[in-house]
Amino acid sequence: MSQPLTIGAPAPDFTLASDGGGSITLSSLRGKTIVLYFYPKDDTSGCTMEAKDFNALLPKFEAAGAVVVGVSPDPVKSHDAFKKKYGLCFPLAADPDKAMLSAYGVWVEKSMYGRKYMGVERTTVLIDRNGHVARIWPKVKVPGHAAEVLKAAEAL
Repeated sequence: MSQPLTIGAPAPDFTLASDGGGSITLSSLRGKTIVLYFYPKDDTSGCTMEAKDFNALLPKFEAAGAVVVGVSPDPVKSHDAFKKKYGLCFPLAADPDKAMLSAYGVWVEKSMYGRKYMGVERTTVLIDRNGHVARIWPKVKVPGHAAEVLKAAEAL
């Protein structure tokens, strides 16, 4: 188990496959504000609403010098279909082995109807231009969340 993220600490570097056959490396985004939002599964109701909310505000994130990246354990093929279906204009990174999700502390034990299982805790991490954790939103409730993250990104 990894150490929990702390504000001001360097964000764990990663390289993940992304939609469209590309890849995303955190260190290559240095110099930009990065919004990493972790979500459980492509094309489910909450995850779709969250993706659409970030997508709708994408021009404002870009104006603030911020890059939005969605991360889930789903494979690239699933990300490609999800992105196409909803016209998403930001990258979706795949972490099927959950190494990066674990490094960020979002691959956790969950419980539903008394059954315990491992899954992604919906979380957003804002990373400053120097690669340090600026803000963490754990256990995200989707309505209004993207707008709250935008305000924080604009303030960096």
